[in-house]
Amino acid sequence: MFKGPVKFQDIGVGVYLLSAFVFMIVTIPSGVLDVCIAFNMAIAFAVLFNTIFAKEVLDMSLYPTMLLFTTLFRISLNISSTKLILTTGNPGNVVVTFGQYVGGNDIIVGAIVFIVLIVIQFMVINQGSERVAEVTARFTLDAMPGKQMAIDADLNTGAIDDEEAKKRREKLQEESSFFGAMDGAVKYVKGDATAGLIITAINLVGGVAMGVLRQGMDFSDAINTYCILTIGDGLVSQIPSLLISLSTGILVTKASKSADFGTLLVGQLFGVPKSLYFVGATIAFLGIVTPLNPVIFVALGAIFIVCGRMIQSTVEEARVEAVVDTEEESAEEIRKPENVVSLLQVDPIELEFGYGIIPLADVNQGGDLLDRVVMIRRQIALELGTVVPIIRLRDNIQLNPNQYIIKIKGIQVSEGEILFDHYMAMNPGFVEEEITGIPTFEPSFHLPAIWITEGQRERAESMGYTVVDSPSIIATHLTEVIRQHISELLTRQDVQNLVDNLRETNPSLVDELIPKLLGLGEIQKVLQNLLKEGISIRDLLTIFETLADYAVMTRDTDVLTEYARQSLKRAISSKYFPPNETTSVVTLDPKLEQEIMASVKQTEQGAYLTLDPARIKAVMAATEAEIKKLEDAGKTPVVVTSPIVRMYYKKLTEDYFKDLVVVSYNEIDSNVELQSVGMIG
Repeated sequence: MFKGPVKFQDIGVGVYLLSAFVFMIVTIPSGVLDVCIAFNMAIAFAVLFNTIFAKEVLDMSLYPTMLLFTTLFRISLNISSTKLILTTGNPGNVVVTFGQYVGGNDIIVGAIVFIVLIVIQFMVINQGSERVAEVTARFTLDAMPGKQMAIDADLNTGAIDDEEAKKRREKLQEESSFFGAMDGAVKYVKGDATAGLIITAINLVGGVAMGVLRQGMDFSDAINTYCILTIGDGLVSQIPSLLISLSTGILVTKASKSADFGTLLVGQLFGVPKSLYFVGATIAFLGIVTPLNPVIFVALGAIFIVCGRMIQSTVEEARVEAVVDTEEESAEEIRKPENVVSLLQVDPIELEFGYGIIPLADVNQGGDLLDRVVMIRRQIALELGTVVPIIRLRDNIQLNPNQYIIKIKGIQVSEGEILFDHYMAMNPGFVEEEITGIPTFEPSFHLPAIWITEGQRERAESMGYTVVDSPSIIATHLTEVIRQHISELLTRQDVQNLVDNLRETNPSLVDELIPKLLGLGEIQKVLQNLLKEGISIRDLLTIFETLADYAVMTRDTDVLTEYARQSLKRAISSKYFPPNETTSVVTLDPKLEQEIMASVKQTEQGAYLTLDPARIKAVMAATEAEIKKLEDAGKTPVVVTSPIVRMYYKKLTEDYFKDLVVVSYNEIDSNVELQSVGMIG
């Protein structure tokens, strides 16, 4: 069944293609053939002028398909005219007129004109178009990754927004598809020229044979009659074919993809007055000192010199006008009141750096910091399942040359300093021999490190030091800061985008959950709680199914977060507990767990603890003592609690131990092996 109305254009294209197949089978009258040949020429001229005046090659994005359609239609007309030539000797007025008029009613002249057309099309235009299309397709496809990275870099620097980046990516994909298709479509044109030669030979030989054997004509009369008809048929076929070949050549050789072709062509050919002066003087000189017609050559030279003078005057006027316009715009900008609205926008993430770090961010100077920022966004998306907002990079002359700061929502949250052309060497713990350098601290984790020179790098690596270059230091620091603050960067719009993506594959689940059971803000709080503790929300389907199961019982986002964590226990276990290895952990004393639960007070705004400050201090001291045992053994501190206590104990400790991992028994996979090395009591 058809969906929607059938458009007139669709019917026209269908009739155009269907008629080509009909002409191959049915013998059509000569009058109808005349109309079709005229229509074929009109289509060829339409294609030619559209390619000339197209401002972008993608304005003719369906050109490969047009090429196939027009070639098929032209071949079908060739077959129809061949039938009429061989059967009736009357292929219509257009074919006869072209054979007699273009060839001057002379077999030899007509044959020569036809051969010249074939040579021009086959040996010059087709060969060049084929080569240009092949090279253009190859270079376009090879340049695609670089262009994609340039779009990502512009997006990360804020030069363009997401919508513009999407448009550019789509345009890039369309261009690569177009030039790839053109590489193959040019073969149609080349094959069409070859087919024209073969059909012409068949018409000539077959026509002479039919005239002599079937119609009783003399050999000379048959040659004269059928040769003219064959030449006419070849011309009416090859002239549109030549126009299509020329259109193909124009389209694949257009260097500018967004400009007026005619204006550019004339401007580049006649736009330099100095060149016109030299051309005019040369042409006039040839007319004076050689036997060439002086009237023609001197007059033509004078025309070129006058045109050059006129263009020079126009260029000078345009230059003066441009200077005046620039000054007026500057004055107008000064008079214009400041646009305060633009100052109200706060960038989610900013990386500001001193002028000494600019080479690291400048692609023209070999810097790859922009590429690293792109990789950071991809890494966080894969690791935590959320999209990092655009990271704004800008220089700040108020900073020290080698200093950089990281801002979240306009507020500085971290800073660092690097030494340009130096490397940071860190002792992983087993290096015995020390290397000389400038002592410093690694900005991400505040580990002791040393700045070393390029010449010391190989020696430091051979001694066992971990050696990192400056861009990697900044990228790692930025990544850690984003991880720490990713929960507050998750906006309601980001959540809506995640919901829309999930709706495409699981519409029933989304419709059940939102807004019947939970609002967008409540889901945002749950996802923020997960991200705050470094839990990936990439498995959004599992999270939403869990919320749909338990939201009918409670709308407390903290409790719902605990249920979601329990459903993600496989991911949590793989994050904190290595497989096939016993992990040392610390547990809570059951009495302390009961004490914590007894101090929980429920309110409309949520639950909170009412423990005595002295008691909290004692619990924190006991916690610090137990996790120090794990840290001294070189292990990550992990505290295991009962499911009902976990979120309250985590809230209790998060201000004292920022990176402390707290998990409940229900969040640990059954195949994980644990060993309790202490109890907090």
